[in-house]
Amino acid sequence: MVMNGQVTKVTGRLGDDPALNMQAPQSGLAVIVHQTTDSQLRYTDWQRFAKFSRHKGFADALARHKSRGLPETDFLERYRRFAKSLIAVGHGKGRDSRVGLETEFIAEANPYTDDLSNGLPVRLFSDDAPRAGAQVEVFEKSPLGKVTVSLLKTDHEGRVRIPVQTGYEYLLDAVLIRPLEANDPRSDPVWETLWASLTYQAGRRR
Repeated sequence: MVMNGQVTKVTGRLGDDPALNMQAPQSGLAVIVHQTTDSQLRYTDWQRFAKFSRHKGFADALARHKSRGLPETDFLERYRRFAKSLIAVGHGKGRDSRVGLETEFIAEANPYTDDLSNGLPVRLFSDDAPRAGAQVEVFEKSPLGKVTVSLLKTDHEGRVRIPVQTGYEYLLDAVLIRPLEANDPRSDPVWETLWASLTYQAGRRR
């Protein structure tokens, strides 16, 4: 947890529900950061990989896969998630900032205290560089629980402005798909996917 420039390690046990259950050290904007370990997924259906690649904005992965001479079934993907969540504690004042994740969203305004009439400006990074032209999937959840999904793209500086409604909850998702060298595609991952996410609520519920 990053809060007012102070970094606090989250302590917990496997199976905790909620996963985060700790006392905030002070009032302000708490930035919760979580990076998973690597996991693997085996594709036994080519259409599943095709659907996933197109949906995440990487339709060219299909041609790249075939040009590498890889099989259409029985191949592995390695994936890792880089998640951030913005939580208002007390007055909720504060700022999000870079924490050094391999791929990372940064909110360039405070969704709880700033004027969001023109949306929430965010920026997407990958390997310490702004990620231009990246697809951002936006999940918007109303106070009544209805979820709508939309797709946006970052500009040449990795920036995108997210339209928001007060009291609604948001999940931003951006995936980076890149090839991996493998001796045996049936036992070694041939693709790596890095998932950046950011969750927050727009303003405060009345």
